[in-house]
Amino acid sequence: MKTKSLLDMFKEMPEPRKGNGIRHKLEDVLVIAVLALLSDCRTYVDMEIFAKVREEWLRTFLELPGGPPSHDTFGDILCALDPAMLHLAFQEWTDTVRQKLSGEVIAIDGKTIRRSKDTANGKRPLHVVSAWANENQLVLGQLAVEEKSNEITAIPELLNLLYIKGCIVTIDAMGTQKEIASTIIERGGDYVLQVKDNQKTLKEDIAYFLEQEVATQPKAELQAAGQYAQSRTKNHGRIETRTCYTTEEIGWLTCKEEWTHLAGIGLLVFERLMGEQKTRETSYFIYSQKGATAEQLLTAKRSHWGIENKLHWVLDNIMREDDSRARMGHSAENLNTLRHLALNLVKQDTSLKGSQRVKLKMCGLDYKYLLQLFQISNSI
Repeated sequence: MKTKSLLDMFKEMPEPRKGNGIRHKLEDVLVIAVLALLSDCRTYVDMEIFAKVREEWLRTFLELPGGPPSHDTFGDILCALDPAMLHLAFQEWTDTVRQKLSGEVIAIDGKTIRRSKDTANGKRPLHVVSAWANENQLVLGQLAVEEKSNEITAIPELLNLLYIKGCIVTIDAMGTQKEIASTIIERGGDYVLQVKDNQKTLKEDIAYFLEQEVATQPKAELQAAGQYAQSRTKNHGRIETRTCYTTEEIGWLTCKEEWTHLAGIGLLVFERLMGEQKTRETSYFIYSQKGATAEQLLTAKRSHWGIENKLHWVLDNIMREDDSRARMGHSAENLNTLRHLALNLVKQDTSLKGSQRVKLKMCGLDYKYLLQLFQISNSI
């Protein structure tokens, strides 16, 4: 099957504009928007300037029948474009570059786009639930909801859009729901779900058993049985130690049958030493993969933090998503999808060493490198 390019996928999207006065092709506008985001542009005015400065180069692969689009054109199209159709194109393209890896950790978490709040029209800030594939370094998909509490209903919907067979899905405490666990299993995946006070009785039972009956046993015996693992890292003058205890002896757990394919429970102790200051945190989780070792589960839990460090942090601190004032219509949601697409392109490039910030700066300075990024998976 021939791989479709991003340009081809954008061409197949339904036109949101009406009438005979359309001067700019939809696919041209969307391609320029992605290229502009890759070049560290953040506003519609930035996109207009980018299109004008790079017009001669853009015409080598785009038609531009109406010339470079104006900032109003970018705004109008991203405001009116059906976000579900853009998500579909995004996921179709992402599926062509994603390697299906057995046991890959897929982290699901939400992020609020703070300045997307539209007080005048009574709109809350947009909250986006995203799926991050840690090994592939890709955003697999996203769904927007009006507030954080709606994550519970959005997560199963997002899972049903993704290929998760053979993968381990990790979710924080808000997503630790029986229906979500069932959805993951039905889709062919396994789960590692954090347990906090929203599942208070479950948390108390897990905490007591692991701390009193498991963690008190000799560590050598636990490690030999695959029930104990520890990792230690040193960065920027701080030492971080993560200790994991697990057990599959859960016949005593009264709610065991309520959680689909529940195989075991775990305790994670996180200690940080910085100078003379030491902090200690504990968290608890349940998992479905029978026979999984504490080392494997500790790796899965560490991988979950990648969605914060490698996705949300980049969106906030490098792409400055929280500073965006786009809030009319579907603009905030569509721009979020295009930022995810731009970030996926950056993450897939291995030709240039350096951070995402370095790569985005290079895109703005060197149009050949920019085109090289956009050509990943035959994008043009």
